[in-house]
Amino acid sequence: AAGFDRAAAQRIIEAVGLLAAAVVALQIAQTITEEEVIRYAHISGPTRVRRFLSRFMVVVVVALAIEGLVATFKASHEDPAQLLFAASILCAVALLLAGWGVFIRFNRYAEELEPEAMEAAKSEDRKLE
Repeated sequence: AAGFDRAAAQRIIEAVGLLAAAVVALQIAQTITEEEVIRYAHISGPTRVRRFLSRFMVVVVVALAIEGLVATFKASHEDPAQLLFAASILCAVALLLAGWGVFIRFNRYAEELEPEAMEAAKSEDRKLE
């Protein structure tokens, strides 16, 4: 902590937030490239939808969680009135996780009804090896 004041700590926290946003953009671009260009997959089967949305949701949930933590640290040091904003971001993350879990649960039942969709998705994965 030697040599770091509150302003330096704030800049580091903001840099982490910007880095998280950059990683989100990169991961979303990578997901779209893999699904649409490399695999040339048609997102119609339940397996492919679950995989695509799961990759997307991981990136979004992690980025929002980091942004919520950054907002919490920033609000606690600068303006405690902004803690409500940070808490709302973290509550949104919790709702996204819960909704994502429900989606995966229901999607699993759909996958059991269409086992050929799982085989088609696995064959498309060989393109990435």
